[in-house]
Amino acid sequence: MSSSRTVEEIQRLIASAFVVVFSKSWCPFCDRVKQLFRSLGVSFKVIELDQEKNGSAIQSALYELTKQRTVPNVFINGQHVGGCDQVMQLERKGTLKKLLEPVLTA
Repeated sequence: MSSSRTVEEIQRLIASAFVVVFSKSWCPFCDRVKQLFRSLGVSFKVIELDQEKNGSAIQSALYELTKQRTVPNVFINGQHVGGCDQVMQLERKGTLKKLLEPVLTA
């Protein structure tokens, strides 16, 4: 069970940007999602869990919130959308751009 402080920290991070990606710097699936957002011209906040001193606690708390153990763990407009497969599926369906409309610059 994660501390409520860690959950509050996650909620603050999610609220701090329209798109938030919980990632690990070495993860190719994380890179794929980040590159997709860059190619769309979307500004996003990245939390590299392997570079955070409490990264493992954040990842555990993310599991409690989302039931997703893996990274990337992506939030758009405060809503959990999933990981790499889910984001790529949203892109293929054309749904991702609709979710990102408020911040699209391209």
